[in-house]
Amino acid sequence: MATYGLVEYEDASPAVRAIYDEIRAVRQTDYINNFWKALAHNPATLRRTWEGVKEIMGPGGALDPLVKEMIYIAVSATNGCGYCVASHTAAAKKAGMTPAMFGELMSVVGMANETNRLAVGCQIEIDERFRTSQVP
Repeated sequence: MATYGLVEYEDASPAVRAIYDEIRAVRQTDYINNFWKALAHNPATLRRTWEGVKEIMGPGGALDPLVKEMIYIAVSATNGCGYCVASHTAAAKKAGMTPAMFGELMSVVGMANETNRLAVGCQIEIDERFRTSQVP
């Protein structure tokens, strides 16, 4: 359960209702998920977070929507956010992710986490050719 519960549409302030309406319109749904309902206790945080998600996860940009969702799943799995893994897995499936793609993604996440911890634990110095200034 969310720390302070969820703000349902009928209980929301006009400012929160406006954001809910925008989320529904942009996402072409009548559903407001629990993430937004929990954030609605602080309308400024709700608005700021929605604006960021809309800008970064929306259409356009160099990455297609499926790639963005798969990156979000990978980071969420690494950060241990079950809510975000579940919600972005649903979005990725809607964008075309297959079970095979999900399985491979989780393999990459697991391998990256393992090798990252090894590199950090062993305090491995970065090869000169991998430094940003050296990469063409």
